[in-house]
Amino acid sequence: MATEEENVGNIKRQLAKIFEVSLRATVPEETDVEPLVAACAGKFGDYQCNNAMGLWSKIKGKGSQFKGPPSVGQAIMKNLPPSEIIESSSVAGPGFVNVVISKNWLAKSIQKMLIDGIETWAPRLPIKRAVVDFSSPNIAKEMHVGHLRSTIIGDTLARMLEFSNVDVLRRNHVGDWGTQFGMLIEFLFERFPNWEEVTETAIGDLQTFYKASKQRFDSDPAFKERAQQAVVLLQGGEAKYRKAWAQICEISRNEFNRVYERLGVELEEKGESFYNPYIPNAIKELTDKGLVEESQGARVIFLDGINIPLIVVKSDGGFNYASTDLTAIWYRLNEEKAEWIIYVTDVGQQQHFDMVFRACKRAGWLPLDDNKHPKTTHVGFGLVLGEDGKRFRTRNTEVVRLVDLLDEAKSRSKTALLEREKAAEWSEEDLEQIAEAVGYGAVKYADLKNNRLTNYTFNFDQMLNDKGNTAVYLLYAHARICSIIRKSGKNIEELKKTGTIVLEHEDERVLGLHLLQFAEVVEEACTNLLPNVLCEYLYNLSEIFTKKFYSNCQVVGSAEETSRLLLCEATGTVMRKCFHLLGIVPVYKI
Repeated sequence: MATEEENVGNIKRQLAKIFEVSLRATVPEETDVEPLVAACAGKFGDYQCNNAMGLWSKIKGKGSQFKGPPSVGQAIMKNLPPSEIIESSSVAGPGFVNVVISKNWLAKSIQKMLIDGIETWAPRLPIKRAVVDFSSPNIAKEMHVGHLRSTIIGDTLARMLEFSNVDVLRRNHVGDWGTQFGMLIEFLFERFPNWEEVTETAIGDLQTFYKASKQRFDSDPAFKERAQQAVVLLQGGEAKYRKAWAQICEISRNEFNRVYERLGVELEEKGESFYNPYIPNAIKELTDKGLVEESQGARVIFLDGINIPLIVVKSDGGFNYASTDLTAIWYRLNEEKAEWIIYVTDVGQQQHFDMVFRACKRAGWLPLDDNKHPKTTHVGFGLVLGEDGKRFRTRNTEVVRLVDLLDEAKSRSKTALLEREKAAEWSEEDLEQIAEAVGYGAVKYADLKNNRLTNYTFNFDQMLNDKGNTAVYLLYAHARICSIIRKSGKNIEELKKTGTIVLEHEDERVLGLHLLQFAEVVEEACTNLLPNVLCEYLYNLSEIFTKKFYSNCQVVGSAEETSRLLLCEATGTVMRKCFHLLGIVPVYKI
């Protein structure tokens, strides 16, 4: 039997194995042919093998027995080994081999997942360890919606990789080093003579504190000189300055954590300062390899095809973003043994990372071939826009505070929940939990459902709408599935052991096939680092369940009740895993 235990639950990969056997038999002399298998929505089948045309262009003129792509397709079909996965196959057009998946195999696979757990459907990726560098706000500055996108997208990518059995190092590369700290420390000393006892409350809003110190820096030459001296003392390790720096970082960190707590995001901080001690060695290694040249007093790396050099040491001898980023890659490759390093920042930083990655390839730190590991990838994303189509801000041109934004999402969600009939039956605790799950989930999903490279418009009314492609609609759909199971009065755990899934009705089969496509969708979303692929899958699953299966297949009280309850449970299980991967907390009653 041509099935593969390690790809259990991944139809596409299992079919690829089967077609591989057929391709070897069809064209034994062509050894480098990879099976091209894709899901298709046509009336001829569920999946299609598209190798015939490509193969024909390779073999025609070599005295081949074939007369064109259709005859290659016929041979591929005839050479398919027996398999319980395939119910039937046919050839269409220029040699496309269509296969219909066996509904018995679909039913057995779903049943097996219910017993063994959805982890058995996790994709297998060709790497063991990855770094996801995301969120990364600047100390003493407010987190803004750009950081929100990086945090939400980065968390989802990390979750998808973790589900795929990759050891993920979630890194928060905070901006905790640089010349601005001289100004902040001097201002702290001046404003609070007893600065060591000063609390977060006394300093108040760090953003305002930052602006006041910047104003002072720009208008008072004596203060500016003291601030510049403070940078030298801080970087030289002077205890008093180090302590003041640590205090400012801690206050900022507490502010960031309020956002991470609401979003349920975990990160390990390794900021710019962490890599500082490693920079000289990294620059020395690049210099020894002949990459670093002198240019106008600075030390730079010239890169082919780019007309500006990558500055690695400024003309005043100081380090910059490039020095830190190159060093961080060196550290992640050599100390943390990462095979894939993923950077989640706005598209505006694309060129910077492209230059840094090219320098690493020139240095031999990374392979020249992007398909080989270790590799680095920049995951860019677009802007968050207000309803006026401009960059999202509050009325007075200030950037919106994330904590306030998330709290407003929760509060709007709570108001909508209180208008529902069942609100009276809920405890205050239930109401708070559901309002949080729906409010924060709505913000995350509104971001993730778009292709990350596009700009998206932030609109509370749209994201909290319970109709259409929103988290609210999906969470309600999940709660309805749970309600169907509860109302049946049956013990679903018992049914998993004693019941059998049967996919006789056409809409049962459509639902079953979509459930089995979960693994390949997660694999595609991981490989291309596109969370919107998973969102689209989840929305379609919900639509198929609600508009096809549930509308046309009576569950409770029908002759097929057991099988259909198990299909409800399988749909709920897959939806919950999708929610988990998207960082959304499921809702079980509504």
